[in-house]
Amino acid sequence: MRVWKQWTDECRTTRKSGSGPRNVTSARDDRHLVRMARTDRTASSRQLAALWSIATGVSLCASSIRRRLLQCGLRARTPLYRIPLTHDHRRLRLQWANQHRDWRADWQHVVFSDESRFNLWYHDGRIRVRRYAGERHLPECIIERHSGRTPGVMVWGAIAYHRRSQLLRIVGNLNSNRYIREVLQPEAVPFLQSLPGAVFQQDNARPHTARIVKSFFAAQQVQLLPWPACSPDMSPIEHVWDVIGRRLARDPRPVASADELWKACSVRELDFLEAFHIHKNLSCLVNDFNSNPVLPSAFKILLT
Repeated sequence: MRVWKQWTDECRTTRKSGSGPRNVTSARDDRHLVRMARTDRTASSRQLAALWSIATGVSLCASSIRRRLLQCGLRARTPLYRIPLTHDHRRLRLQWANQHRDWRADWQHVVFSDESRFNLWYHDGRIRVRRYAGERHLPECIIERHSGRTPGVMVWGAIAYHRRSQLLRIVGNLNSNRYIREVLQPEAVPFLQSLPGAVFQQDNARPHTARIVKSFFAAQQVQLLPWPACSPDMSPIEHVWDVIGRRLARDPRPVASADELWKACSVRELDFLEAFHIHKNLSCLVNDFNSNPVLPSAFKILLT
């Protein structure tokens, strides 16, 4: 009845601005709180409440901290993880992006390949950073981490603009000889030969850049796409791995062994085969290169 009366009398259903209980903090306090949150982006609301109590002598609960920061546009988000980049890494990534900025139809001939590892268990990392929209690539909003080996299954796959390869399982450590014998000869080269004018992309892992592998590519007349070091985030196939990994993590059926995980990956290979994801990711890459005449938006991270 109150809402109906408010609508008939005032033509609104929302509370008047300024009505309700007054905030414990003033606008000046809120600005100070925002400065505290931006000083330490990973501080939780409980930690900020403790710091606030020390700095002002006034107690403020964690929920109030969260509400004030949300009102100011600071939301706790998952940080962007990446491997550490040196100055030379950034320079070479930027150089590569500028060299390929004007590519258009050329991307339809590129075959992106990579290995990925799916673990028996997953965690999202409960660390959050407080940032505004558009600040994802700020250095203070990024947490660097090195890749580590945990129990799981390693797979190899490749995607092109309208096609894909089979998903291969790699058991044990992959060296250059195994890379040729188990990946390139049975799957990668036949896949490339089925695509006229195909250009093969791979990262700079040691099994990929060994002398014997380079000789094999030369003998098979495989054209390679130069690739900057430490740049897995620049390949569209990473989005495909992300789709498969997320759906594996949401699978309610428990997985107790690597063999069971591989069976689950084989089922999720349907995700890998979805032309929608492949075409969408490669189309986004082309659009990102062509949308910005100064610098491709997909590679603005190179400047961070």
